[in-house]
Amino acid sequence: MYLQKPQTNYELMYILDLTKGEEGLAALVEKFKTLIESNGELTSHEIVGKRRLAYQINDMPEGYYVLVRFRSEHSFPAELTRVLGITDGVMRSLVTKAAE
Repeated sequence: MYLQKPQTNYELMYILDLTKGEEGLAALVEKFKTLIESNGELTSHEIVGKRRLAYQINDMPEGYYVLVRFRSEHSFPAELTRVLGITDGVMRSLVTKAAE
């Protein structure tokens, strides 16, 4: 009998650089959406949109916010955080374990 590995609920909030333009932002959002879907189950995807930052990041007062909720194995969030960290255009990101 095949045993599934346990999956956990996670939330990802990331902020993108508005200077990437509309097409660049859409491409980055799709990239992360595809990455999550290929490694887990996407439960919700909300584009919050352009918002003022609490403090400037790289001399920019605004960013493009995206909130994602997903289920995956416990090893995937570390890889997702790594990819977010090396992707040009991602200003900040945070993956947290969500309440069951």
